[in-house]
Amino acid sequence: MAEEFEHAGVPYSIQFAYDMDAWCMELSEANAVTRLPGPAFLVAVVPDEDMGPEPTIHVGSTGERDIPYEVMRWFMAKVAEQVEQRGAGLIETGRHGT
Repeated sequence: MAEEFEHAGVPYSIQFAYDMDAWCMELSEANAVTRLPGPAFLVAVVPDEDMGPEPTIHVGSTGERDIPYEVMRWFMAKVAEQVEQRGAGLIETGRHGT
């Protein structure tokens, strides 16, 4: 599943994937024609099964890049939504970490 956002004529994409008990959200520029995401330059990891580990942000190391403020706000809002859903889901099911 992916979500798109366009800023200053540049399309961006967030890919969502579930891997090893955590949601991974990858931010990348999307191809202007195909809208397919390119290589991720930010990855948020939001643990799903255990409330103990904190969500983390990994910054890609393929070179320096500027990320527009509005794009970063959009990405972090999506990460915050996932963190809130994680907490709500664990409370509803009675699963709690340490």
